[in-house]
Amino acid sequence: MIRPKVLHLGKYYPPVRGGIETVLELLCRQARTCVDSQALVLGTSPRTVHEVVDGVPVTRVRSFGTVGAVALTPTLPWWLARAAADVIVLHEPNPMALLAYALVRPRTPLVVWLHSEVIRPLWQYKLFYEPLLNLALRRAARIVVASPPMLDAPSLAPFRHKCAVVPFGIDPAPYTAAAMPGPLSESAEPTLLFVGRLVAYKGVDILLRAVKGLAVRTVIVGDGPCRSSLETLATELGVADRVTFAGQVPDDERLAWYRKADLFVLPSVSRQEAFGMVQIEAMLSELPVVSTALPTGVPWVNQHGETGLVVPPGDPAALGAAIARLADDLALSRELGARARARCVERYSFTAARRDLFPLVTGLVNRPAHR
Repeated sequence: MIRPKVLHLGKYYPPVRGGIETVLELLCRQARTCVDSQALVLGTSPRTVHEVVDGVPVTRVRSFGTVGAVALTPTLPWWLARAAADVIVLHEPNPMALLAYALVRPRTPLVVWLHSEVIRPLWQYKLFYEPLLNLALRRAARIVVASPPMLDAPSLAPFRHKCAVVPFGIDPAPYTAAAMPGPLSESAEPTLLFVGRLVAYKGVDILLRAVKGLAVRTVIVGDGPCRSSLETLATELGVADRVTFAGQVPDDERLAWYRKADLFVLPSVSRQEAFGMVQIEAMLSELPVVSTALPTGVPWVNQHGETGLVVPPGDPAALGAAIARLADDLALSRELGARARARCVERYSFTAARRDLFPLVTGLVNRPAHR
C-alpha cells in the first residue's frame, strides 16, 4: 500500500519552540507509520536549509529578518510550488504561509489547522489578513480545530460545515519516566511551574503578583521579549528570591521540571491562548493545573474541580487564592493530578488523535483537484 504524502506548511519547526511547533513535530514524527510527512517552514537564517530531523524531512526557507512578528521569506511560494504532496496541511495563524498559498494556489487538497485566532488591530486584520485567511478557508476541504470552543471563532462561521474537532495528541511515555537524579531546586516550599514564551498574553506578570506573600517557589521555564521586564517586576514586588527564571532549557531538563513541580500554572489573559499544550504536558506529569477562564479551549482541557482550578483571567487575587489552596492541600493536589493524567491519556494521547486525524487526512488523497 502506498502511503500518502502529507506536506505540513508551518511557521517554524523545532528546535524553535512554541505550541504550534510542538504540535507540528508530534504530527510529523508520530505519523510515520501511516503517512509520509514532510515540513515546509520558515527559517531563521539567510539560507535555505534541508535536513532530516528524527526521520522527518524539513525544509527551512531562508529568511531576511522580520517585520513585527512576520518573517520575511520571499521564496516560500517557490518552494511550495515545487513540493510534491497528496495533501497540504496549513497550520494557521501563519501570515507568510497564507500569502504563499494565495500566490501559488496549488491544486492539492488542503486542510487548514486553525490553532488560534489572530489578534491584530482591526484595520490590519480586515485589510491584509482576513482576505488571505478566507481564501484558504474557502479552498480547504476540511478545517481542523483542537477543541469545541474554537468552533465559535468568528472566522469559521461561514465554514462550520467543513470543520472537525481533533484534540492534540502527545505520547505519554516521556512524562512517566523516572525523574532526573539530583534536585533541580533546593526549595522545601511547594514548587509551582510555568512553561511558555515570555510574551504579554501569557500573563506571567499576573502570576508574579499572585505569588507575592505566598510560601511557594515559582519556576518560569521559557524565554521571550518580556523576560527583562518580568525580572524587573519580580524585584520590585520583592519575590525575586523565590522566583527562578530558568530560560529556554533542553527537553530533558524541561521534563525534569515537570516531575519536580507540585502544581502547574497557565495564567494567560488573551484568547490567543487557544488550547495550552503545556497543560497537557503538566497533566500527563500528574500535576494539578491552575488556568484561566478564557473563551477558548483552555478551560475545556483543564476542567475546574476535576483536573485543577480555573480562575478569571487577569485577576492576581483569584490566581493567588487558587495556588494557595493547592499548595496547602496536598491530598487535593494529588487527587486532581491523578484525574488530570487519566483525562489526558484518554483524550489527548497520540492514539486518540490518530484515530480522528488520519482518516480525515487520508480520505482526501483521492479527492478531485481544485480547478
